[in-house]
Amino acid sequence: MDQQFKHGMLPKTTHDEEARQNFIMSLEAYIGHQIAPGLRQVYEQQIRPSFEQEYQRPPKDRYEVRAWMQSNRYYRWWSALRRTTQEAMWETVKGSVKRQLTALAAQAKKVDQRLGSLTLRPNFVVPAYQTAVDIHCMPGGYHSDLAVDDVTAGAIYDRGVYLYFQGQMGPLNDGLGKALIDNYLKPTYPTWKPRRILDLGCSVGHSTLPYVDAYPEAEVYAIDIGAAMLRYAHARAETLGKRVHFSQQNAERTNFEEGYFDLIVSHIFLHELPLFAIRKVMQECKRLLTPGGCMVHLEAHLFRHMDPFRAFLYDWETANNNEPFWSAMRDLDLKEIAAAAGFPSEQIMETFIPAELQSAHPSLQSRGQGFEARHTWFVLAAHS
Repeated sequence: MDQQFKHGMLPKTTHDEEARQNFIMSLEAYIGHQIAPGLRQVYEQQIRPSFEQEYQRPPKDRYEVRAWMQSNRYYRWWSALRRTTQEAMWETVKGSVKRQLTALAAQAKKVDQRLGSLTLRPNFVVPAYQTAVDIHCMPGGYHSDLAVDDVTAGAIYDRGVYLYFQGQMGPLNDGLGKALIDNYLKPTYPTWKPRRILDLGCSVGHSTLPYVDAYPEAEVYAIDIGAAMLRYAHARAETLGKRVHFSQQNAERTNFEEGYFDLIVSHIFLHELPLFAIRKVMQECKRLLTPGGCMVHLEAHLFRHMDPFRAFLYDWETANNNEPFWSAMRDLDLKEIAAAAGFPSEQIMETFIPAELQSAHPSLQSRGQGFEARHTWFVLAAHS
């Protein structure tokens, strides 16, 4: 498996920190590859037959599966291991970042805007639905800005995402952006040259930077709500020699001019939003697109794409892993929401694309649940 690319902003690890983080990665792989597959066996051999004997039918949805699975000792052990490992992952990354935070902040401040730009808003108000919980158990969530010139959130996220996905998104964690470009945009529009591209909810720019290479003549913009996340994103992009214009904005309503972008993208972003915000984001995409422009959102599968057991496993993220909108979003009709935002119904489509996971080691090829095990992403696209 490739190691994470050690760019100029990536937190450095001591021998002991590296050992702890490698252990966490290996433990997550073991849970996913060796323990998680047993959940399906428990369900098919114990839970489902008992349910069918009592009700004379199979479980109809994830709620009925959960009602019978949640008291099962094997499931409870797997769930406890996943949550504990998740917390341990963030803790070891947080400790490493804290040790060198002053140096990281200084490094980010030294980076000039020789390529792209960074625009922060001192009075920006982070939406309450983001501050209510630490999303995905990440300490401080994605939004926290703890001090002047803070880069904590970005530094924790950059390393944490690599460990969480066990390197499957590649040395630069850019597998989502590359998958959307290589497996949807380029094959669908081989000669298209968008002038301006916007990435919504960019975090540290993992998925943003591939657009710089794929469309070298385009102006690439990226927005997020977290100042510390964006400081890190800008410094990271500059260090990697990529021109991106980062700005602190709420995707529900931006300060860009109407019709400013030819292409608007997002990468596993919609599931971080409540329904009202998703509707506003779709409306804003419609406002921002040029006539004939394209909106493309990459996500994991929706519940209607799954059998009840798989939906139950997906639902674990909301029930146990601080993803409050994960499940609600997967129950939505996104085509209907896009149509309500003004996109012509005949110009809205849904499809699946290969995920192109990059792990070389067989023990790291599946976490045993959700989209990683299926190796495909769900895509919603619409033309203005």
